[in-house]
Amino acid sequence: MTLLDGKVAVVTGASRGIGRAIANRLEESGACVARIARTECAAEGGTGFVCDVTNEAAVAQVAAAVRARMGSPHIVVNNAGLFLLQPFELTGVDDLRAQLEVNLVGAFLVAKAFVGELVDTGGGHLVTVGSVADHAAFPGNAAYAASKYGLRGLHEVITAEYAPHGLRTTLISPGATDTAAWDPVDPDQRDDLPDRAGMLRPEDVADAVLFAVSRPPRANVDLMWLNPTGTNRS
Repeated sequence: MTLLDGKVAVVTGASRGIGRAIANRLEESGACVARIARTECAAEGGTGFVCDVTNEAAVAQVAAAVRARMGSPHIVVNNAGLFLLQPFELTGVDDLRAQLEVNLVGAFLVAKAFVGELVDTGGGHLVTVGSVADHAAFPGNAAYAASKYGLRGLHEVITAEYAPHGLRTTLISPGATDTAAWDPVDPDQRDDLPDRAGMLRPEDVADAVLFAVSRPPRANVDLMWLNPTGTNRS
């Protein structure tokens, strides 16, 4: 018997990077995983659903599809995200809107679609994948940090409202993680950014998610800050 046998999990942004690693890890641990992404998911063993999480009607449709095909979820991982590293003076309002739409509005819609069911299952778990930029300020992060600080606030309010009803919630805030999101930036060529060799790997974040959701019902992991070794933890 594995850790998550009999559990249904939903993971957004599951077609690549951190989301794919999380979905893989949960499946390896016995969960039946609904992988949600804007493009077709290459599911290793779970069920893929195409959905733009910023579209309210699409999120409602995919939530109904998950219920019909897999049953009510026990775990929802709000992971879908967009990354922008750009000086404030070069950041336009459309850049800000794009970050807010995916990182905050999308997470809001997914939570709205599933939180009630997570409560009804008894001990359901909502995991929010934030960022080091949801609690620390870095140059070039104006739009991204605004969305991630907002995401942290959303997560904490959901916790305050639903923890008394049995919902377990975890915010996981990783530092720099080596995914394709860094490709346009090429951090190895810049002195002001961490090199990719020293970054976290998506599997590190996936392991943190698995740890949080596999605790016994009496234990809740409220917050995990996950940083590359040797970096500032502020």
